[in-house]
Amino acid sequence: MTSRSMGGMSESLGDEPLVVTRADSVATIWLNRAEKRNAMSFDMWAALAESCHELARDHSVRVLVVRGVGGHFCAGADIGGFSGGMSGEYQAQNREAEEALAGFPRPTIAFITGSCVGGGVQIAGACDLRFAEITAKFGITPARLGIAYPTYALERAVRLVGPSAAKHLLFSAELIDAERALRIGLIDELLETDVAQQRLEEFTSLLANERSLLTQTISKEMVNEVAARGEISAETIERWASVLANNPDMPEGVAAFAERRSPNFVWVPEEPS
Repeated sequence: MTSRSMGGMSESLGDEPLVVTRADSVATIWLNRAEKRNAMSFDMWAALAESCHELARDHSVRVLVVRGVGGHFCAGADIGGFSGGMSGEYQAQNREAEEALAGFPRPTIAFITGSCVGGGVQIAGACDLRFAEITAKFGITPARLGIAYPTYALERAVRLVGPSAAKHLLFSAELIDAERALRIGLIDELLETDVAQQRLEEFTSLLANERSLLTQTISKEMVNEVAARGEISAETIERWASVLANNPDMPEGVAAFAERRSPNFVWVPEEPS
């Protein structure tokens, strides 16, 4: 894994299969294996987990984007290494990467072009939001190989698109276009190619610079609890109530609204003791 300070372009990322770039408070994890349509090796899963953990500790990172180079998001796991079956070590690393991305404490966006298949859907599904160009194709394809989709990824897919759509994808291993992915809830926005990059930049800037990190952090934790368990725990409500009682963002937000200006939100999470 390589980290660089640069903008949103994918040129000159070097030879590392996973690269982190930064533009102000927006970090981007690039899957950088274009010749394989960014198929995920064991080392890439490990680097994805490491990058997510590292960026989560850096409170200057307000938004995390995951995307691929070379016109594709991710063609899935690199099945060239599966001739002897999927090892326990591989499965453990795969799960760690997915959970590290899903557990990232601030907003995450998958920006999808071209192929988003198998492990690509797993990565995209672990993000909070999925923006896709019209070029994107989606599929969950273990039925082509006679293997099972990882249970943790399957659970997330069912929560995302519902049982019937998940069964269709898993039973058939067919690829679907981006318009159908939008209809079943697999993606959140469908964008024409000529405006997709601009929309991504405008949206990440909005989240990072004009919206309350406190609201985003609370919302992400609570929505995830509802999705996983059907309700928000009393412990979570109580813990955030004490934070909201001394919240510097609310008076600033009210003042900015009254003065018709952009707010200057200042809340950041406390460093662990």
